[in-house]
Formats: sequence, C-alpha cells, structure tokens
Amino acid sequence: MRSLISTALLLALACGAASAYAPTVADLDAHSRAAGNDLSQAVWVGKNLFSTKWPAEVSQVSANAFDSHLILGIRVWGVKFHRPITRKEFVDEVTALVERAFTVAPKAEEVDLWTSVPIVVGKDVVVSGDLAKPTTKTVFSITVRRGEPAAQVAARAYGDGHGVFWDQDWAHDAFKR
Repeated sequence: MRSLISTALLLALACGAASAYAPTVADLDAHSRAAGNDLSQAVWVGKNLFSTKWPAEVSQVSANAFDSHLILGIRVWGVKFHRPITRKEFVDEVTALVERAFTVAPKAEEVDLWTSVPIVVGKDVVVSGDLAKPTTKTVFSITVRRGEPAAQVAARAYGDGHGVFWDQDWAHDAFKR
C-alpha cells in the first residue's frame, strides 16, 4: 500500500499536478482589459501597469500595430479615484504610466493616454450599434512620442501644452485643492 501511494505521488509530481499556476489580479486584469489589434502586446504592457494600484484607475490598455509601427493606448477613469489627488499628482501618474509603458514595450513609438468619465444616458437609449449614443466622454488626453523627456511630458500635461486636452469643468471638480 505504501509503495502504491509513493508511486502515485511521484506520478503526480512528474505530471506537474503539484505546480499549478494561480493567475494574479494583474494577469486577469491585463487579459480582460486588453484591446487593439496586438492583444499580446496589450496584455504584456497591462500586466505591468495593473500590478500597481494607481490613484486614478487604469481601465484599459490597447496596442495597435501597423506595419513596423506600434502605438499604445492607456485609458484612465476620471471618477472614483482610489484616494483624493491633486492635479499635480494626476499629472505625475500620467507621466509615470507613459514612462512605464515605453519601458515595457521598447518597440512602441507613441503612447496615447486619455481619461474618461461616464455619461448618464436615459432608459431605452441605444448604446451599441450604428445608432449608439456615447456612454463616456474624454476629459483629458495626451499623446507622447518615444524620446520625449518626462519633464517635458509633465510640463506639457500640467500646463495645457501642445497636444494636451483638459476638460476644465472636470479638472475644476476632480482634484483636491
């Protein structure tokens, strides 16, 4: 009987039954929140970004490849921050997200980051298909090309610089003073 148990244990170990893998929350988020035509790259970048609890929640990572070009997209929610933040802290997060995305995806040429908030839509409003009404609106966006220094990205983002959009009503209400 003892040898039968030993043999079963050795067989289980040899087959890998004792080394099961449990995915992390970051793994699950990366897979469920990936978008674009290069999902493997979106998941790869997402695993890294979702491993950190950011004050403003990252909700989606996309990767789109065209010929030899790779463009990353990062969507952040502009509501229900994990903690109250200032506008400067938000810009610091944006800068950190962009830097990390470029580090994790060395072939990426550009990172487009935008922040969305939900739009209240009435009952019986079509929200999918050709006649769909939007359910979110963009309240912040920035495009960063590889090689742009972090300090320049932050200065552009913080000061309504070239290629940056701020919804002023949202910015006025979203951040602690």
